[in-house]
Amino acid sequence: MIDLYTAATTNGHKVSIALEELGLPYTLKVLDLARAEQKQPWFLAINPNGRIPALVDRDADDFAVFESGACLIYLAEKTGRLMPTDAKGRSRVIQWLMFQMGGIGPMMGQANVFYRYFPEKIPAVIDRYQGESKRLFRVLDGRLKDHEYLAGDYSIADIANWAWVRTHRWSGVEIDDLPHLKRWRDQLRARPAVQRGIEQPPSALDARVDDPQKAKQFTENARKMLEHGQSKTSGV
Repeated sequence: MIDLYTAATTNGHKVSIALEELGLPYTLKVLDLARAEQKQPWFLAINPNGRIPALVDRDADDFAVFESGACLIYLAEKTGRLMPTDAKGRSRVIQWLMFQMGGIGPMMGQANVFYRYFPEKIPAVIDRYQGESKRLFRVLDGRLKDHEYLAGDYSIADIANWAWVRTHRWSGVEIDDLPHLKRWRDQLRARPAVQRGIEQPPSALDARVDDPQKAKQFTENARKMLEHGQSKTSGV
């Protein structure tokens, strides 16, 4: 049994999607980020960095794993699924996973901060992070032009990148001119396990984009999370 410590964020959903895809039994433990529950001593014993997601594998002597990418690799290697075991295949998956961890996530996260949450609007900064996010989307689009998935078969690399790309409107970045990225986004969105994963817990992402009142309320809560140190690169 896996205990998943999470919240309705992009990085949190990466791990819940993987768990659903793998069919592993898990218990959802949702933390209240606005109240800084992730900074409590009991959780810092699981993740010293005080961020979600993290997991505890009860079947492996309560082994704890933090950082969403590390959680994905652990689950893939535990089950022998969603990542090849040969050196080259494994490397391809990890390369595209690191692409998300080092590029897509940080750039979209900062776009979220300055486009949605920061009280002062600084156009040059917003343009910088939205522009870099769009550049990275073009890289994905180019890869997906001749590949159904990012690294061979469907893998944790697809899960990690998709969980962020699906939130592009919240970051203020459109993808209408990226047909291969859109095809991939819609293809993964149709997977039953993906649909279940983004409901663990639900984020009402689409509603908050389209409803100004919900967007305002969410932004206010997100600012509280910034104050408590849950970086917006968490994808909320």
